[in-house]
Amino acid sequence: MKKVITFGEIMLRLSPPNSLRFSQANRFDIVYGGGESNVSVSLANYNVPVEFVTRLPKNDIAQCALREMSRYMVGTQYIVEGGERLGVYFLETGAINRGSKVVYDRAHSSMSTIEPGMVNWREAFKDAQWFHWTGITPGLSQSAADACIEAVEVASAMGITISTDFNYRTNLWDYNGDREAIMTKLIAQCDIIIGNEKDAALHFGIKPKGFDETPQGEHLKEEAFISICKQMQAKFPKIKKIITTLRGSISASHNTWEGVLYDGETLFKSTKHQLTHLVDRVGGGDSFMGALIYGLIHYPRDDQKTLNFAIAASGLKHTIKGDVNLASINEIEKLLKGDSSGRVAR
Repeated sequence: MKKVITFGEIMLRLSPPNSLRFSQANRFDIVYGGGESNVSVSLANYNVPVEFVTRLPKNDIAQCALREMSRYMVGTQYIVEGGERLGVYFLETGAINRGSKVVYDRAHSSMSTIEPGMVNWREAFKDAQWFHWTGITPGLSQSAADACIEAVEVASAMGITISTDFNYRTNLWDYNGDREAIMTKLIAQCDIIIGNEKDAALHFGIKPKGFDETPQGEHLKEEAFISICKQMQAKFPKIKKIITTLRGSISASHNTWEGVLYDGETLFKSTKHQLTHLVDRVGGGDSFMGALIYGLIHYPRDDQKTLNFAIAASGLKHTIKGDVNLASINEIEKLLKGDSSGRVAR
């Protein structure tokens, strides 16, 4: 099987244990994660060969992040060395009616100072079938945006399938880059995109026609999503499928979780999952993306099966502490068959 290549930043995550507040903490739990690295771990967990590309500083903490990727059988041979530091983020896990909170400390990270020419993309893509990036990477800095554009253009020229989760982050894009122009250049090369109604509006000013206000999350209307998809495909003709997850937040500890996929003609809808006792929702979207890529590779003519697999896999991620999804294919398939009992496997 040919490889999947992902490109983005991996960070050190520090979290107070047991849902403590930052002000109560005297120690932090450590994990490593980031949008694209999380996708890589999911794919490796499904026995898909995958390479994660990033830039890391030359220090012990970066080596820990590197070992974490290797531990999960993610390839790291195209990671480049240099820069000042590994990015850090702090997570305060919410509960019941108190939402989670994230504080970033990623300024001047090695990944934010990556530049075009630092990665040999033709070599990295030599045996690849798929390239995945997210909207986080071009939001880091102009040089990171330029490096991402370089990667996308090489992948497109080599005929590689390109996917993105073009998520908008309010804490990024503070370097005065032309966000719409940058994202337009990147999305124009993509075959598969994940994005919700908010992302489409903030990046491209695209809103569903016929709606005074855009319903969000689980309340997003079918007609509204199709309207957004048709406008996106008109603007970006290369796009073959547009997918989004629909989260209903009953509380910080209880969410509903489902997804929809539009292929230009048909709207596919997943089953709705009740996530009643969340363990960790960070990385939920990344786990969905990883499972979606797996499904599109293994079930290329069955979008319904792919969507159901992805939403079940990411639903299980919410039961796992940390950024990455460690649910097995057997566990996902068991859930797909309707077994959500959680009985002990003996």
